[in-house]
Amino acid sequence: MRIAFYAPLKAPNHPTASGDRRVARLLMDALRLAGHTVELVSEFRSFERNGDAQRQQALSREGASVAEALCARWQSGPADQRPALWFTYHLYYKAPDWIGPAVCRALGIPYVVAEGSHAAKRANGPWALGHAAVEQALRMADLLLCPTAFDVAGLLQVVPDCGRIRRLPPFLDPTPYQRAARKRGLWRAHLQARNGLAPEQPWLVVAAMMRPGDKLDSYRVLADALPWLLDLPWQLLVAGDGDARAEVETVLAAAAPGRVHFLGACDARAMAALYAAGDLCVWPAVNEAYGMAMLEAQAAGMPVVSCATRGVPDVVQDGVTGLLAPQIDARALARCVRALLVDPARREAMGVAAADFVGRARSLQQAAQELGRALDEVCQWRREGAALAVPAP
Repeated sequence: MRIAFYAPLKAPNHPTASGDRRVARLLMDALRLAGHTVELVSEFRSFERNGDAQRQQALSREGASVAEALCARWQSGPADQRPALWFTYHLYYKAPDWIGPAVCRALGIPYVVAEGSHAAKRANGPWALGHAAVEQALRMADLLLCPTAFDVAGLLQVVPDCGRIRRLPPFLDPTPYQRAARKRGLWRAHLQARNGLAPEQPWLVVAAMMRPGDKLDSYRVLADALPWLLDLPWQLLVAGDGDARAEVETVLAAAAPGRVHFLGACDARAMAALYAAGDLCVWPAVNEAYGMAMLEAQAAGMPVVSCATRGVPDVVQDGVTGLLAPQIDARALARCVRALLVDPARREAMGVAAADFVGRARSLQQAAQELGRALDEVCQWRREGAALAVPAP
């Protein structure tokens, strides 16, 4: 099946790396692995950061023009080059889909949304236009794919037909992380030599962008937690960069003098090596959808300590692949880290369970199978609906 793929927040070929771009690429990979032909049909970015009503109106008009051009191209071209299904990734009030619904109505094809969210509190605020567009798109969608239980609860407020909502948990290709884990000793020696690390001490790992907002808030919670652990031996390795790097470095260095090592931005291979070499991934995940970095860490065999908010429990199995503080709280987070620092055997067992969990239940292959089944069902429902709509002779 030919699928039109679109990501209104950030296209999968956007030059700036992020978790959003990463998931978009993974979804395209999973769709292709499921046997479909996937085309990125537009790089139009509908993101409006500031709640500017005029800017939102302009984006809606631009999106309508893109939709019109796409429809004209497909309707005048060969039938076998038209998409049989539209797939939108990451839909929310700041980044509505101004293209997909119009195209689907014009071509009569199914509309599928992955990771759509509904925020009722935005209905009358500065993003009212974006909120209304998202709500309309969610209501018309043939299928809503949700990565977390948190997302499902929000969507049920606007789409009571739970048959159109299906879980597709966060996933990744575990192969590079498994490969890195088999060379743990090599990567550990490399990082030790390069950063002057103490090999006999546990290495705590953080991997996150350094930008204002929720990421910076997470770093601040982490900084508040570290002083509660200074009686134990450990070192913290931080991978990331961004506009808030100076502030992140200041708060972490002050919280644990002499123990924090900043690695800067790391490419995919370096990140896999870091996860494989580390002992415990720690991240508060303030207002985070679910946290791909925590899934990556587990794929390499590293347990995770985080907080049981939003979608984190869908990524980290509390008590099995890591420990979750019940809420965003620095002391509670520190208690979880302490429990695993003082119990190496438990920490190692959780690392083994983490790698097994990702390889078995959160792999690209597993996601491709689930996506394939879900899209087959959507097309079947459409065919049955069309057949019922044909009047009897």
